[in-house]
Amino acid sequence: MSLIRVPSQTYREHGTQLHQFFLTFGESNNRKYLRRIQDLRDGNTDVFELALEDLLTCGNDELMSCIVDNALRYITIIISVIRVLLQDPVTRRNDTLKQGSDEAVSDAKVQWTDHNVHWESHNAQYSVRLMPPPGFQCRSLRTLQSSDIGCLVKVQAVVTRTSDVLPIVEVIKYVCETCGCQVFCDVSKRHDFSPLKTCSSCGCHKSATPGHLHTQTRGSKFAKYQEVRLQELPDQVPVGSVPVTLLAQCRDDRTRGCNPGDVVTIVAVFLPRTSTQVELVLNSGLVSGTYLNVMSIARDKQNCNDCQDVLQLNRHIDCTINACNAYSLLAQSIAPEIYGHEDVKKALLLQLIGGVTRGLPDGIKLRGDIHLLLMGDPGLAKSQLLKYVSSTSPRGVYTTGKGSSGVGLTASVVRDTITMETSLESGALVLADRGACCIDEFDKMDEYDRTAIHEVMEQQTVSIAKAGITTTLNARCSVLAAANPTFGRYSTSHSLAQNVNLPHSLISRFDLIFLLLDRPDFAADASLARHVTHVHRFLRNPDNNMDYFDSKLLRHYISQARHFEPCVPSGLTAPLVDAYVEQRQDTRLEQNAMTARQLLSILRLSQALARLRFDDSVNQDDIDEARRLTHMSQASIKRDVSDRLHDPKSKAFHVLREYSDLHGTNVLNYNAVHGIMAKHGIRSDVFLGMLKDYEELAIIFVDPDNMPGEKCIHLQ
Repeated sequence: MSLIRVPSQTYREHGTQLHQFFLTFGESNNRKYLRRIQDLRDGNTDVFELALEDLLTCGNDELMSCIVDNALRYITIIISVIRVLLQDPVTRRNDTLKQGSDEAVSDAKVQWTDHNVHWESHNAQYSVRLMPPPGFQCRSLRTLQSSDIGCLVKVQAVVTRTSDVLPIVEVIKYVCETCGCQVFCDVSKRHDFSPLKTCSSCGCHKSATPGHLHTQTRGSKFAKYQEVRLQELPDQVPVGSVPVTLLAQCRDDRTRGCNPGDVVTIVAVFLPRTSTQVELVLNSGLVSGTYLNVMSIARDKQNCNDCQDVLQLNRHIDCTINACNAYSLLAQSIAPEIYGHEDVKKALLLQLIGGVTRGLPDGIKLRGDIHLLLMGDPGLAKSQLLKYVSSTSPRGVYTTGKGSSGVGLTASVVRDTITMETSLESGALVLADRGACCIDEFDKMDEYDRTAIHEVMEQQTVSIAKAGITTTLNARCSVLAAANPTFGRYSTSHSLAQNVNLPHSLISRFDLIFLLLDRPDFAADASLARHVTHVHRFLRNPDNNMDYFDSKLLRHYISQARHFEPCVPSGLTAPLVDAYVEQRQDTRLEQNAMTARQLLSILRLSQALARLRFDDSVNQDDIDEARRLTHMSQASIKRDVSDRLHDPKSKAFHVLREYSDLHGTNVLNYNAVHGIMAKHGIRSDVFLGMLKDYEELAIIFVDPDNMPGEKCIHLQ
């Protein structure tokens, strides 16, 4: 057996270097670490942070590397150095710590070599944090190996479970009942211990009957303790592999620093977990678990994962807001490699932005998250759209219906390894809190598992009553689901519920439902084939004279838009009420009749459109576009889909002719006709194109002489 030892002389030399570094770093009138030591003495803080970047600045590259490779050992040395500086009469003078005079520093340098350091944990009422230098590699949990044990590491992962904050003993104080001797036992580096029974002092050792030791709780040292279960990020998991999980131990002010579902960046020391005697027997004593001793924990930006070059992004966003086609440009930037689906992409954009969640005085909340359901034939890129939304959303979770159970979506009951009590582990819907939960193969879910989504989609909570645990968890997420028809392809001879095999109570909770059908069309098929072949050949989207947003810029735009909380002005409430009543009367005999939930959907979509413009007020154009998307959603799920195969301009002219016949006049108000077009799901560009084409054919004449508010359309 070979044993490699680091010479003690090396540790002493490094201790001397640290001692000198703490005394001399900084300007003569601003000693950085001397001020921190003074704060420790004054009781202003109990944390001593050592920035390893400062060691690089002073040229101590070797010392910094040694600290990174053997962090726990050097933390002990740093605490010893701090204890020397706190007890030195020279460094206790105010002129040394506040002014840092060179004479006082030179006197204090001698103290390390002549001082016999014996660190006692109960005297160290402070903790040391190591802060890595900028550019320190951020790794995934999968890349941590046995060679990294004892090293300072920086990892990024998602939190799946957090335990309760409990007190953990670090130093136990015993008092002898015979001689009154006080014994301190350091257990900060242990996972279990056996209490001391007999006193080992000189007085009791001489007597024939040694005294018994009693634990003094008031004299012992306790710290806050919390365990955090980390899991590998979804984009870091190789295909076909199981995500790696790792335990992280947080103490003192590092507790309660994250919640389940948060993506965190942790700086910690990678250590082996000491097994108890029972675990040694069960695990054959050779396999050791690992954990992270957390130095610092920081939650990533929830709305923008990468905030570098913020000024450049803001300038680009300011230019985009002023553009006339900003809405279409942002929508086309969602999965640009997927051809078509213009209205679906606009709906996905509004879902990412979301409406405004409002709370009433009686405690009732009106949700602002938008739920979306995509149904249709296979091979129409529904899963690709879900993947893109889950990666773009600040807290996106992707799952499949057949691979998810009821407890997997809500919460499962697990047994805590510390207290041996049952606790809850968050599911997909809870982990996606304030984000998006994308559920593919929604129709393949069991009926028992699907019932767990009903409460989440409307109340946005998860009520749990399992194993004696009764609680309510937040699930404030938007649900994006994709489902395939029951018969393989959508059958127009069957109803919507028969095609998808979903209950009406669940379908009504979706704000928008789009039916995607694969119908042969020569022009559309040729355009799609050219798009697909171009992407496969050049690995980029075709040049359509459009400057698409990348995912980074789109994510930043969405984060900026979500800061606004628009409301509907009083002047638009009356037209909205009239439109709702009229549309409800028109659809009262249909299966998908207009309900109050559709009215709330229009309000949420209008708020999302106002957020898209960075505005605090909803205007008429927002309501018209929200009504158009709602109409297109309802029109797409009707049995007869032949009307969607007609020319859009011909359909617009048909609506115009019907409106003219209804009012018995050939002179129509331009603004009134524009509102009717929006009601029937006809876009403004299609309406203007129809006017231009039919005016060239001398069928329509637009009177330009009237005022803008009195502009008229004449039918020949």
